[in-house]
Amino acid sequence: MTDIAMIEAARARLDGHARRTPLLSSPFLDKIAGRRIFVKPECLQHTGSFKFRGAWSAISGLAPEVRAKGVIAFSSGNHAQGVALAAKLHGIPAVIIMPSDAPRIKIENTRAYGAEVVLFDRATDDRDAIGARLSAERDLTLVRPFDEPLVIAGQGTAGLEIAEQAAELGIEKADVLVPTGGGGFISGVSLALAAKAPGFIVHPCEPEGFDDVTRSLASGTIEKNARQSGSLCDAIITPQPGNITFPIMSKLCGAGLVVTEAEALKAMALAFSRLKIVVEPGGAVALAAALFHGEALGDTVIAVCSGGNVDGDIFRMALERNPD
Repeated sequence: MTDIAMIEAARARLDGHARRTPLLSSPFLDKIAGRRIFVKPECLQHTGSFKFRGAWSAISGLAPEVRAKGVIAFSSGNHAQGVALAAKLHGIPAVIIMPSDAPRIKIENTRAYGAEVVLFDRATDDRDAIGARLSAERDLTLVRPFDEPLVIAGQGTAGLEIAEQAAELGIEKADVLVPTGGGGFISGVSLALAAKAPGFIVHPCEPEGFDDVTRSLASGTIEKNARQSGSLCDAIITPQPGNITFPIMSKLCGAGLVVTEAEALKAMALAFSRLKIVVEPGGAVALAAALFHGEALGDTVIAVCSGGNVDGDIFRMALERNPD
């Protein structure tokens, strides 16, 4: 199981490869939220999302003879790109199985990073069967998007940075909001902050209609989403919390926060106008929660913007619907 020692080891392997993203702030955002808001822009990470951290951690943690044969991953986009680039930088093959309806920019970027992309139809194809066949034929190692200890450890390096940056600013207590799908990112961040900043409370943030983690934490058992697609927040849509991540979240996380798509789009527009960063809908849900659902939060909030890989038409829609 992932622990702080694994996260520290992942940071050592990531040193010189991942970006140390800053903490940003804006008095305009503080005024909207009615409290201090700091934003951790993982949209500025390599490949445009935090996923590069976990991908590099997992691939660099493999035995050399295993790593050399190559890796395979399932993803609608951000994990795909993280694995593709990490594999390219390690000089190994990567096969990424992606749904055919994934955002175009994510498919194109994954190919541009050098991976072989295999598209499947969510409605008619068996993704797992495709992956099993290719893994067996080519002896590839599966890099899971969230239910994988080395991936969780890599994502946890963002939590180490948050703890250090908050300490530099004299912040001892804060609510940390994290966009959450299967729970790999928030699990890593929670483990890191529990060890390095115990005064912080970490909250998962999800889009309305796909709030499986929020419901699971409330009920104490893993809950599934009724739908598997149909949200602009595609980057964080998963069927249910992971078997590895759910116990970590149950132990370490506070209550979840749920936002609407309209609020996510508004947060995207505000991030662009006030912080000059580009955030995708799923990556903006934590900022949306901080701005529009802060009733139960304290005086200081750190919101992670987890990704920025958004198609141009969706980004234009966010700006047009929310003129400054």
